[in-house]
Amino acid sequence: MSIPLERWWSASKRAVVAAFTIRSRQVLVFAALAGAITGLGVALFETVVVEVIFDHLLDLPLWALAVMPTIGLVVAALSLRYLGPATPGTTDAYLQAFHDPAEGLALRTLPARMLAAIGTLGFGGAMGLEGPSLYLGASIGASLQSRFHRFFRSIDHRVLMVAGAAAGVAAIFKAPATGAVFALEVPYQDDFARKMLLPVLVSAASGYLVFVAIHGTASLIPSSGSPALSAADLIGSVVLGLAAGLVARAFAALLRQAKELTTGPGIWPRVLAAGLTMALLLWIGELVAHEPVTIGVGYHTVAWALEPHRAAWILLTVLLLRCFATAATVAGGGVGGLFIPLVVAGALLGRAAGVMLPGLDDQLAVVIGVAAVLGAGYRVPLAAVVFVAEATGRPGFVVPALLAAVAADLMMGRRSVTAYQQPSNLAGPLGDEPGAAL
Repeated sequence: MSIPLERWWSASKRAVVAAFTIRSRQVLVFAALAGAITGLGVALFETVVVEVIFDHLLDLPLWALAVMPTIGLVVAALSLRYLGPATPGTTDAYLQAFHDPAEGLALRTLPARMLAAIGTLGFGGAMGLEGPSLYLGASIGASLQSRFHRFFRSIDHRVLMVAGAAAGVAAIFKAPATGAVFALEVPYQDDFARKMLLPVLVSAASGYLVFVAIHGTASLIPSSGSPALSAADLIGSVVLGLAAGLVARAFAALLRQAKELTTGPGIWPRVLAAGLTMALLLWIGELVAHEPVTIGVGYHTVAWALEPHRAAWILLTVLLLRCFATAATVAGGGVGGLFIPLVVAGALLGRAAGVMLPGLDDQLAVVIGVAAVLGAGYRVPLAAVVFVAEATGRPGFVVPALLAAVAADLMMGRRSVTAYQQPSNLAGPLGDEPGAAL
């Protein structure tokens, strides 16, 4: 007895939908698992870098503190050479793997990069914790998907890699939405990897929950109150955004030059030159600010800048010193992120603008500076705005931050701190390569 064509087609469609639904649920479970493992790994990473190593360095005399970044760069160089082979890039490596399936993210290079990151950041390198955290999560996600590939038939091969990256950023910043948006936004200059949204959201949430269960939920950028948002504040936001775009362009050009230096021969002369440069910058910073504002991840530099009675010229000088310290760390082969250096630069610029423009709310100016410099530097305006909302806990800052981020992005043009982003016109019709995810 033959089955009518219409009934056969309907049954076939139902079977396909049922199979896809089951597979989708399995993907979300794996995304949650990748996020939880990443959150635990990032919590351990931050504990070792900040609490075990860096916090104790600040008690050293200035001459001893000046030597520490060089030691960190030596640790990084030895780790990458003998435990790798691996390059210093973390976010760049994620972007390479996203756009080129032949690159991939192998677990065998993870220990080398993470030990190099601990050496770089724990001993005072002026980079961020988020790059290694993103790389850790992306590697875990990619490894899980490769190991359990039978559950991911017809699913985009990068889905857990992106989900793990989101979890790493969400955990280190205690900002789940930021992690999700950044991981989706950063691969392209002006588009999103939109097909991976659900796994990314699940992984970011689980990574965040595991991390804050260990390290708490305190905001990264303390703030209070909510600005009245007068017309002057909104106009000032646009003007400051344009200035931030210029700062981001200059900083991005400096960082791109520093990255080019890492591809040449002579690693040990480069490490020595970078270490001497950072020691000199530390000494100048101590003379100007009476604090070691040029070393470390930069949270303490932001806290220093937020204290009252800071002169604008001192803030701008520290901004310049921090930019060169980050470039020196990069040129010396340091392993770390560039997200937080952009945040620090934006906070210093915004704080200086608040001092020079008495009519502009101080805390609003800092938030605007962060959103604008970060959004322009990495070409992630939406992630930057979400970050300041989550990092400050003040959603009232979103509108002026959005105006500033858009103005800065327009001023930035096609530039970025990374050469591995792609314009959306090289991608598929939805801002992503073909291949289903969820």
